[in-house]
Amino acid sequence: MDIINIAIDGPAGAGKSTIAKKIAKELDIIYVDTGAMYRAFGLYCIRNNISSDQNDIINNILDDIDISICYIDGEQQVILNDENVNQFIRDEEVGKMASEVSVNKNVRLKLVELQRNLATKKSIVMDGRDIGTYVLPNATTKIYLNASVETRAKRRHKELLEKGISRDLESIKDEIGKRDYRDMNREFAPLKKADDAIEVDTSNLSIDEVVNKILKMINNNY
Repeated sequence: MDIINIAIDGPAGAGKSTIAKKIAKELDIIYVDTGAMYRAFGLYCIRNNISSDQNDIINNILDDIDISICYIDGEQQVILNDENVNQFIRDEEVGKMASEVSVNKNVRLKLVELQRNLATKKSIVMDGRDIGTYVLPNATTKIYLNASVETRAKRRHKELLEKGISRDLESIKDEIGKRDYRDMNREFAPLKKADDAIEVDTSNLSIDEVVNKILKMINNNY
């Protein structure tokens, strides 16, 4: 099979990572979680007491940071300066920092280079905010996953409860709304639906229903 690139974009909580992983497994190709790479960068900043508005410092540390990907038993592992940081990058604080530092153009350029290089070598499914519009503009298939803020907040609330974390639903909705605004209004490569992407609203669909719908779209492309 020729190399294929599948781009899945959408706002936080739309189900991108879950869906992308299942698509990759069904097609037996590599899943690349771009958000995890930004979370690794955010983790580095937190560990080094660098705030997201210290752009000069962030720009100066770019050469000191190496973020790579490897796979163990088919699962992506994110390596930050030779340390596997998978267990640290899913914290709420890290996610918030990742969203904030991702508006820095130089941060995005550094990570995009790695993402594009991987896509030229292997068939991949990649999800994020600007995959179809900027990172992989020539992707074989482009999907834009969406869901209402209410639905996304409820999903996040449920995830946190399952982890034993109690959070007010309204505060989660407010946080998601702010993240959407940041992602959609950043100057460089903002979140938006690519002109040739197919939008899928996941609000009232199960995971399997979304996966099957997208697989049909992909199969129609090659």
